[in-house]
Amino acid sequence: MNVLRLEEYLRRGPCQPQYHKFPQRDFSGLKRHFNPKWFKGYLNWLEYSVIEDAAYCLYCYLFQDEGIHQGGGDVFSSLGFKSWHKKNRLDMHGSSSIHNQAKRKCEDLLKQKQLIQTSFDRQSSQTKLEYKIRLKTSIEVVRLLLNQGLVFRRHREDELSLNKGNFLEILSWYAERCNKICDLVLKKAPKNDQLTSHKIQKDIIIACKIETVKAIMNDLNGDFFVLLVDESCDVSCKEQLVIVMRYVNRWGSVVEHFIGIVHVRNITALCLKKCYDRASNMQGDLRGLKTLIQQESKSPYSIHCFAHQLQLTLVAVSKKCLEVGELVLLVSNVLNIVGGSFKRMDDLRESQAEKVQEALDMGELKTGRSLNQELGLARAADTRWGFAL
Repeated sequence: MNVLRLEEYLRRGPCQPQYHKFPQRDFSGLKRHFNPKWFKGYLNWLEYSVIEDAAYCLYCYLFQDEGIHQGGGDVFSSLGFKSWHKKNRLDMHGSSSIHNQAKRKCEDLLKQKQLIQTSFDRQSSQTKLEYKIRLKTSIEVVRLLLNQGLVFRRHREDELSLNKGNFLEILSWYAERCNKICDLVLKKAPKNDQLTSHKIQKDIIIACKIETVKAIMNDLNGDFFVLLVDESCDVSCKEQLVIVMRYVNRWGSVVEHFIGIVHVRNITALCLKKCYDRASNMQGDLRGLKTLIQQESKSPYSIHCFAHQLQLTLVAVSKKCLEVGELVLLVSNVLNIVGGSFKRMDDLRESQAEKVQEALDMGELKTGRSLNQELGLARAADTRWGFAL
């Protein structure tokens, strides 16, 4: 029997059924059976086997050695005591040296278990403290990157990489300058408990998001709010739905908080309802997003983006004018030709800079914020617009 099973057996104590119907046996014409009152006199070691209809010593059963067969010790360890008419044998066994030796072994095992548990608890407390320090350090780095809007990782984060990404580089920089964490993070932390994996970073980011939303909801305090929702493609051509909350705080100031970006596989009204762009999807009276939401709740109402509506109006009007249509086509062709070559883009930039400088020298143009500054060309689209700061 291994140590764990021994400890479990000792923890449970001897098997002492009080209300079992003990079978009788014939001893010289007299019927005898095991008396459950004997448990009180030998509470710590006497146990009874219902299957074998025999009594055993818990200590001797668990710690059987070569000397257990001396003086009939094997009766209480393996054979089983069944002589119910010789109750004095219980007293003799309880005072025997073999029984006392087995008892001491059980006591030593329990003491050793207590010492191991005490040492484990002490080590566990230290381990928990070190874990909290590592976790707090990773959280502080994540909060810094989120506050600055910086990327976390690079495509290479191995030991040979000269730049392992903002998260690991800042964490390494932090460890070199803080004695409290220098011996607990990165290489000096347990290999499977460094709290720097991509999954851990995402978990911390999600936790920060949840706490941020909670703070916003507490500041909102159950008052009215507006959700600003728009969709756009990122550089990888994925549709991203941006959600911003706007409300008036308790001091009467209008505040806007960025809630998050949700990747949507399509921009149908039903899909957008589950997680907004194109006026037909948003405002449709029959199958639009507004209608789907108002079917579930009558309190929300929709106000479409005025800039978006103006953009669509301008597009519709311009398509009715031949001259405007030709201008838009010409600009699109120029954009396609110039934007397809860095050399042509540089030539256009230099030519435009010379013309602007000439106009500035002649006083025809003025400089200042958002005035005659270099801007990039954007591709035209029916539902897109741009602005410069």
